[in-house]
Amino acid sequence: MKAYVFPGQGAQFVGMGKDLYEKSPKAKELFQKANTVLKFKITDLMFDGTDEDLRQTKVTQPAIFLHSVILAMTLGEDFKPDMVAGHSLGEFSALVANKTLTFEDGLRLVSKRAMAMQKACEVQVGTMAAILGLDDKEVENVCNTIKNEVVVPANYNSPGQLVISGSEAGIALACEKLLAAGAKRALPLKVGGAFHSPLMEPARIELAEAIAATKFSRGICPIYQNVTGQSVTDPEIIKTNLIAQLTSPVRWTQIMNNMIASGAKTIIEVGPGTVLQGLFKKADRNIVTMSATI
Repeated sequence: MKAYVFPGQGAQFVGMGKDLYEKSPKAKELFQKANTVLKFKITDLMFDGTDEDLRQTKVTQPAIFLHSVILAMTLGEDFKPDMVAGHSLGEFSALVANKTLTFEDGLRLVSKRAMAMQKACEVQVGTMAAILGLDDKEVENVCNTIKNEVVVPANYNSPGQLVISGSEAGIALACEKLLAAGAKRALPLKVGGAFHSPLMEPARIELAEAIAATKFSRGICPIYQNVTGQSVTDPEIIKTNLIAQLTSPVRWTQIMNNMIASGAKTIIEVGPGTVLQGLFKKADRNIVTMSATI
């Protein structure tokens, strides 16, 4: 069985999607449609911009979404997923690829999400850190001991790799405690806010209205969602989980385990980078991984 997976924020690079634009008339049409929907030429920033341009939240999230979705849509008959999943932002890419959302609706929601998250970051400063070499339960326990600051598990990426999120003071204190508890490393991440934490509540409320007003169809295959790690096909449940995603952890370890348990043998990463392939290889060395190409 084939599982198609879609990367999240951080996978962007200057020049992303340019080869698609030049090779495929269909891709060119979709990129031009995206410029119209967004009301600015995101293609200029993706193809010929700077790293600084791509780090703007209003650009980063739609850029990764467009690279992933347009690649999936140009695969044609080759795109035959038995299941899909996306890491954080990538969940929106997966929902367009499996036809739960239209291209235009998915892009509008991603743009709304990016703006709402940026606003939340300005209201409440926060950050994130990657904790390596410690059991998930131990990380959770340490986070629970910190009472006067916000610190929560945010991304369960693979066994021994968990990202925490929260206030700057909370993350600094947690890193200190986790290193003392035996973590190999506690790496602060260069991010603009405390994603997948309670500090994203204003963004969740804003995005919830947009998701509620958008039509979700029954997709061509199940999606394994971040909030539960479980397979979902019901459009209303997908909506509920997608709204909860902004303030809940990404359960990627659980998604990988559940996909493999459901029979996934080949993992195809659609979009920039190869991070998700690496995580699947850590989960099961026998899994076949590859990048989607046209």
